[in-house]
Amino acid sequence: MAPSGSLSPSNLAAVFKAYDVRGTVPDQLDEEFARRVGAAFVQVTGAPTVVVGHDMRPSSPGMAGAFAQGAADQGADVVLIGLASTDQLYFASGHLGHAGAMFTASHNPAQYNGIKMCRANAVPIGTETGLSEIRDLVGGDEPTPAARTGSISEHDVLAAYAAHVLSLAPVTGRRLKVVVDAGNGMAGLTAPAVFERLGDVVDLVPMYFELDGSFPHHEANPIDPETLVDLQARVLAERADIGLAFDGDADRCFLVDEQGRAVSPSTLTALIADRELARVPGSNVIHNLITSKAVPEIVTEKGGTPVRTRVGHSYIKATMAETDAVFGGEHSGHFYFRDFWRADSGMLAALHALSALGETDVPLSQLLADYERYPMSGEINSTVADQQAVLTQLEETYGAQDGVTVDKLDGLTVDAGDWWFNVRASNTEPLLRLNVEGKDEATMTDVRDRVLAVIRG
Repeated sequence: MAPSGSLSPSNLAAVFKAYDVRGTVPDQLDEEFARRVGAAFVQVTGAPTVVVGHDMRPSSPGMAGAFAQGAADQGADVVLIGLASTDQLYFASGHLGHAGAMFTASHNPAQYNGIKMCRANAVPIGTETGLSEIRDLVGGDEPTPAARTGSISEHDVLAAYAAHVLSLAPVTGRRLKVVVDAGNGMAGLTAPAVFERLGDVVDLVPMYFELDGSFPHHEANPIDPETLVDLQARVLAERADIGLAFDGDADRCFLVDEQGRAVSPSTLTALIADRELARVPGSNVIHNLITSKAVPEIVTEKGGTPVRTRVGHSYIKATMAETDAVFGGEHSGHFYFRDFWRADSGMLAALHALSALGETDVPLSQLLADYERYPMSGEINSTVADQQAVLTQLEETYGAQDGVTVDKLDGLTVDAGDWWFNVRASNTEPLLRLNVEGKDEATMTDVRDRVLAVIRG
């Protein structure tokens, strides 16, 4: 029996999100829950083989093993890759051609865990593509075991992963001093495997590489400026060329330049888009609706076609498949590559930045200046009980103004040409998320403050 009601309808509704499973351990997620998800995953996908990885959280190995047992009971063979980053799991799914499950709560605090699932070749599973069916089966009757119990084996893919990402973004040119903050997350495993192959061009300065799911130094969530403070100081102290910050499961990467300044993910999106369009001219490039206007402008200037999409990896990957886009970027530090099974990889994004920097003799801040055009607020969260009422009020306030366009692709986007803002409801918390961009700092600040006054009024 599952302790603390992990299989109850209310709990299942709480932990099954739009494109993954996420909750606290052991009250919301436990090994019995994981076993049932493993069985349901095989029932829904029909996957003959499933590759399973896990992060460094204390509950992850046990839950991954329970998931494997549930999957094997339904007749699937299971390949355990052990400790892994999420993009390493996607690599295994694509490289081996198997469906996959990754046990991680990404950047969430220590008491959380979760499951990210995909079909073979890293094709994502979200609410509309199987996750709701998995949830319903988990809450149903105990599944009947298959006639044949699947095998459970182990396979180390770390070296193959490192070789693959380096083949997609080789780092050559001048020698670089690189500070990497793994945040005690899975980049502490993957970064050494990758950077030991770059000893002739990179001097690595490691920070917090010890795998520790209690996150003793800071949360592994680089979208939060407070988590970058240690890295910024170290870059300056070391006189480094660049700093790299990864989140807990290392599928996201943020940059710090040689001046200790955090780089917007939109800027890195534009840089990588430029590189990918030089390699595959005329391609489509995905950007979510919160990335800077500079991204579609630069994509167009470089001969590509920008494609705007909702926030979230399942939407980005689906749109990449529909449009055969060569690359996609999100404001949150997720970067997606057609040649990486359309999956996101923080390490591959980092290698693109190092490759571009190594090819020049200018500092990172100067290299990126061409890609930074407009001041952005960053994401500002506000606790709001009646989210829809606030969205309606904002639409009524701004929608009637001359020269203003409004769309609802994802939340509410209001665009006046010289400025725009987007307000979205969180999938998981009673929060409204605001992003603002303006033609200059004064414009952005004015719009930000006016919209926040409505949100928090």
